[in-house]
Amino acid sequence: SSVGKWSIPVYEMYAMPKASQKSLDDASISLESWLDGKIADRFARAENNAFVVGDGVEKPRGFMTYANGTDLTNSIEQVKTGVNGDFAAAPDGGDALLDMIYKLKANYRANGIFMMNRTTMGAVRKLKDSDGAMIWVPSAAAGQPSTLLGYPVANFEDMANISTGSLSIAFGDL
Repeated sequence: SSVGKWSIPVYEMYAMPKASQKSLDDASISLESWLDGKIADRFARAENNAFVVGDGVEKPRGFMTYANGTDLTNSIEQVKTGVNGDFAAAPDGGDALLDMIYKLKANYRANGIFMMNRTTMGAVRKLKDSDGAMIWVPSAAAGQPSTLLGYPVANFEDMANISTGSLSIAFGDL
């Protein structure tokens, strides 16, 4: 391991919504709050997309765009499910997910999360262990994430759907 300087490029996002002072004053709802919410939603969507699948041009490069074996302090590794575009039949379907967990170094695994879109979540929720128990545990409390094999699951809508050759699930410490 080495110590040194690492330059992290930053990219600016801005918005210039147009509304007249009269419309802001006369509206029966808070247009300022509504505009703030719309802008925040658009910014969040753009940031999510960039961090997941961004091409690095005037935005960050997404973690899903790196090739298998790319060394970014630690290696990016891809784990195949064993069935193209699907999971292996029960009870072996979750084995690739276990492989993902244990390919990650222990110091990163402690805070690891699974990342996938809602379509993939629907498929993963059906996976069972060898005893027939679901490996997905739904959240028991508001504001708490569901867990998969003991790790939290986060919804990343910019991740690919499960299909032939897709990279549909990520696991790591963000």
